[in-house]
Amino acid sequence: MGNNLSGLSPRAVWEQFEAITRVPRPSKKEERIVAWLVDFAVKHGLAYRKDAIGNVVICKPATAGMENRPTVVLQNHVDMVCEKNSDALNAAGEPFDFERDAIRPFVTEEGWVKAHGTTLGADNGIGMAMALALLLDADAAHGPLEALFTVDEETGLTGAFELGEGAITGTASGSGDAQTSGAMITGKYLINLDSEDEGEVFIGCAGGVDTLAYFDFAREAAPASGFSFFEIKVSGLKGGHSGDDIDKGRGNSNRILARALSVGLRDFGLRLAAIDGGNLRNAIPREACAVVAVPQDSAADFASFVEKFADDVRAELAYSDAGVVVALKPAAAASNLSGAATEKSPAEVIDTYSVRRLVGALLGVRCGVQAMSFAMPGLVETSTNLASVKMSPGSATASGQIVVTTSQRSSVESAKKAVAEAVGAVFELAGARVEHSEGYPGWAPNPGSHLLKVTEKAYEKLFAKPVKVRAIHAGLECGLFLERFPEMDMISTGPTIREVHSPDEKIEIATVEKSWLLLLEILRTL
Repeated sequence: MGNNLSGLSPRAVWEQFEAITRVPRPSKKEERIVAWLVDFAVKHGLAYRKDAIGNVVICKPATAGMENRPTVVLQNHVDMVCEKNSDALNAAGEPFDFERDAIRPFVTEEGWVKAHGTTLGADNGIGMAMALALLLDADAAHGPLEALFTVDEETGLTGAFELGEGAITGTASGSGDAQTSGAMITGKYLINLDSEDEGEVFIGCAGGVDTLAYFDFAREAAPASGFSFFEIKVSGLKGGHSGDDIDKGRGNSNRILARALSVGLRDFGLRLAAIDGGNLRNAIPREACAVVAVPQDSAADFASFVEKFADDVRAELAYSDAGVVVALKPAAAASNLSGAATEKSPAEVIDTYSVRRLVGALLGVRCGVQAMSFAMPGLVETSTNLASVKMSPGSATASGQIVVTTSQRSSVESAKKAVAEAVGAVFELAGARVEHSEGYPGWAPNPGSHLLKVTEKAYEKLFAKPVKVRAIHAGLECGLFLERFPEMDMISTGPTIREVHSPDEKIEIATVEKSWLLLLEILRTL
């Protein structure tokens, strides 16, 4: 394996991707990648537009003789999911920081590109790279192009929601002279390059909504004597995309931890001092931990229970998530209520009534696939993800608060609302305050799409086999674009990416070239 991507084919795409990996771009903190894109346009003499939220459009004129063809929008998002292993390091050997450090990609012997200990950012960096390479390609044949780069797709589709508000126009020379502009994009066709399965073209996606539950609790002095403190931790899970991977039977660390805590409460007089699980609303949680206290005369039995419970969980997930680990260790150097490291047992615990409400809700709330589609066999229709459990400062009426974040998806709008209400009802019955996000719409398939027909013909011509036409159980920005531009014809395509939203994210090298050739052929013949 090696670290040099520039030797891969197509070279122009991989060079752009490698350059993108050097620019930090966490969701909601995309200022550097946005500035980098503007610099790219200025450097290469391309006209660009930038709106108030940070979306960027870079324009390229049509190839000579193709000026009268409809404008095509090539769309990607600039942010990436920032997940890392606890021991991930930067190039200097220091703990990795997504806001400061470059991703460290490498080529595997099996023909994939991965990153050292972190998400790779191929979602959606490889799509960005293809669009940028096309903007520089003097030999590609195409009509007018608009390369649209949106911000904050992963945590709220903010760029797509607010596209074009307060737009400004930058000159091709990059002189900095800006003026008020009209619509950010004008294209009739849109090709979203944010899909993750080469050989498949997507014409529909799920809509989504987040449901948050706020559990107030009271702090109490930890038992001064007669108790043993432990940290119980769930780790080693695959995690992954909460839409695309939700049907793969992977373990949910928050649910697994809740199961252990429930038995601890019922059988061992457990007291909870701290809890933390998962990170991102759109990632299946891989890790969760809790600091607990149990009476000393029950400590040995509790340890035996955890050992047996770990065996049970491994057996349950033997064929879908075999790396799961449930471990117990003394609480020295574990986390206290503030989340800071401590060399002694926590001074406070959470009142038992609040813990029972929380754990009961984590056990009872819906999680995973809720319904499969009858309209498109094999497609998940509706799902929900128990994404994260986080402690936060107290409210005006309580000394502490625990925030549980869940996300619901469905290709049926009414089903999306129904499952969100069901999730919220469980939390409300447990005494939590519940909030639902504004959500985002799905993208209804259009089997009669002209762009789809062109894509099908292009794929069969290039690879002598039909492309698969699918919908995806994940959120794409296409649904929002369709709301604003109802006449727009769109598809989504891209190379094969696996284990997205996890540090095991990888992209299959051979599929990048196939996706690149398909894109060139679509633009040549559309």
